[in-house]
Amino acid sequence: MTRSATVRAAPARQMWPLYAAGFTTAFGAHGIAANLGGFSTDAVTSLMVLGGLLALYDGAEVLLKPVFGSLADRVGARPVLLGGLVAFAIASALYAVADSPGWLWAARLGQGAAASAFSPSASALVARLNPAAKHGRAFGSYGFYKSIGYTLGPLLGGVLVWAGGLRLLFAVLAMLGAAVALWAVLAVPGVPPLPKARQTVLDLARRLADPVFLAPTAALAAATAALSTGVGFLPVSGRAAGLSPMATGAAVSVLAACAAFTQPWAGRALDQGRLTTRSGLAAGLAITAAGLVGATLPGLTGVLVGAALIGMGTGVITPLGFAALAAGTPADRLGQTMGAAELGRELGDAGGPLLVAAVATLTTLTYGFAALAVLLAAGAALALTHRPAKAATPGTET
Repeated sequence: MTRSATVRAAPARQMWPLYAAGFTTAFGAHGIAANLGGFSTDAVTSLMVLGGLLALYDGAEVLLKPVFGSLADRVGARPVLLGGLVAFAIASALYAVADSPGWLWAARLGQGAAASAFSPSASALVARLNPAAKHGRAFGSYGFYKSIGYTLGPLLGGVLVWAGGLRLLFAVLAMLGAAVALWAVLAVPGVPPLPKARQTVLDLARRLADPVFLAPTAALAAATAALSTGVGFLPVSGRAAGLSPMATGAAVSVLAACAAFTQPWAGRALDQGRLTTRSGLAAGLAITAAGLVGATLPGLTGVLVGAALIGMGTGVITPLGFAALAAGTPADRLGQTMGAAELGRELGDAGGPLLVAAVATLTTLTYGFAALAVLLAAGAALALTHRPAKAATPGTET
């Protein structure tokens, strides 16, 4: 079920382009999303248009990540990674050159489709290039740089748009995608696809319904739901408490920073046997639920406590969840698994804010945070009570 323990960990020079690919998709997603509404009045003429442009990127990812993940298993993850990065650069250059509302829609769709290719391929390569005993550290580092992209995207994107308009941001993204693609060509080794046993649709359904896949994917979806809820609704709580936009923006930065810096620590703890995925995922879900409860406290205290704990909890869940998926997946199906897991995360990204918004509309935002906290706390309880049928590799119990 797992890869041979004799596989050596990849040198850092081979991993850096993969970390850069994770940064690229996160920076591109949040850098543009955070600046579309305020700086592109010629192209974004209404809230409906803004919503459509935001949904276009995520919609492409939901539909295409499983497809490109399976393609990576078939032809190799490296070609799909490189093709996705090149396509991202081309899609970004479209609007930088054309500068028209129609091309903005095309560029955003192209960026989402391209990210759907290189994001799961990068995750699969992180797993393929490292032994199972090093998966926690590898995914912790990958998640760290992806979180840095989420953190810096709105800030640096805003600076670029302020300095040269939305076209400058797209031009920088085009250069970033091309540079990372060239870096990957030079540094990332070819990892040939492995021979695969025939798989029917029923076989795939059984594998995706197996707790070995379902439990970590559900935890990753829950973490993403809490993260997007925190980013979207903690500023609302702050404004209601009379806090300035600078204060609420700093709180969101605290959330992202806590998520970023927790991930390498959690990955190392997993590899060193100080955490198992079962106990670690349960702890991460519990911490995240506590953060959502903390967000119900009034004033700056609630915003900061909520941001810090949500960030820490999701930072624990993310590397452990991906390491568990890699450990429980045949090497020839890693791309397919990572693509399907990314789909789960995208659904959590959309579902969490929708749940909180629906409850808040009927009651208050406090009850919206509490409703999501209850779901995550229930997930933590299930993770603690679930016992795997087989003992997994040390440090990767699921």
